[in-house]
Amino acid sequence: MPPTDSSTNTDVSASIDATTDNRPATTTGSGDDTLDLTLDSDAVDLVIPPSVPAAGAGSLTRSLVDDLLDDISGWGPVNTPRGVFQLVPVVPDRDVPIITRWMNDPAVDEFWQLAGPEETTRRHLRTQLDADGRSRPCLGVLDGTPMSYWEVYRADLDPVARYYPSRPHDTGIHLLIGKVADRGRGLGTALLRAVADHILDHRPACARVIAEPDLRNTPSVAAFLGAGFRFAAELELRDKRAALMIRDRALRHLL
Repeated sequence: MPPTDSSTNTDVSASIDATTDNRPATTTGSGDDTLDLTLDSDAVDLVIPPSVPAAGAGSLTRSLVDDLLDDISGWGPVNTPRGVFQLVPVVPDRDVPIITRWMNDPAVDEFWQLAGPEETTRRHLRTQLDADGRSRPCLGVLDGTPMSYWEVYRADLDPVARYYPSRPHDTGIHLLIGKVADRGRGLGTALLRAVADHILDHRPACARVIAEPDLRNTPSVAAFLGAGFRFAAELELRDKRAALMIRDRALRHLL
């Protein structure tokens, strides 16, 4: 089952979980919905710059991985009110132990449902890392310390696009904050705003960053609102009723 909402309070939650049919490419088990989507020739034209040779229907090559998300590894750090923050793409041999520890926190497992041994985490990451690059797992590093786990993904290429009027290059994010001590003090809200703006800065074709936390999770929805997202709609997904939250490029300096 994919993560449905990683938040247990206003800050733990930046979990924009593309659950149900909206499962991000990181879903484990039989829920690899994102990976089941293939790109037809029209979709390839939309997502691959004209200067890059198309790989053909449903068979994007590994050389195109970074093109789908504009090379997260090269985005660099960003200043936030809480310190210098950077998204660092996951390297399994280095990062699986810490991510596994976070996933085994009962407050996180309640929503992500990925508690278990390191192999459980490794399988979850593999579905993204071995795929076509539409979802990238990252560590969130604040002032040099890994403290959160993020998934940045192409929402327009994800099953969640079936549930709302998506636009080309809509980008979604999931977040969990690792340490209990980092939750509930405004950190998640600050990082959500910073990462959403970072995406807009580095993905010029992206006009919107989206999230869909569980509608019942009012602290999570409040965190997105505090980070400049707007409530756009309720989505009836397979495993939850979600709040579609959107941060618009056009409104980023107003909200």
